[in-house]
Amino acid sequence: MERNSYSEDFKRQMVRYILEQNKSMPQIAEEVGISAGVLHSWKAQYRDEIQLESLVTPERLRQLEQQLREKERENQEKERQNQDLQEELAILKKALHIFSKERN
Repeated sequence: MERNSYSEDFKRQMVRYILEQNKSMPQIAEEVGISAGVLHSWKAQYRDEIQLESLVTPERLRQLEQQLREKERENQEKERQNQDLQEELAILKKALHIFSKERN
């Protein structure tokens, strides 16, 4: 019996397919002509990698970018408020210095 050699990319695509299906492994094995044992070993090898890839979807990336922009805006606003408070403090210190001179 001839032993087939499959590329890493093919194996990953196969695992994606397996994870997307609502079929049993024997059904998928029969469908694609690869033994269920081989498919199980590929799934064990690549499942975590494929599932991690699926977590980083374009929609999730857009959500994270939006959250980052919102946080940047919040930080800019807080920085402006901080600068305003520092200016007010400097003015109050000068005023205190001026008024304390007048009393002496």
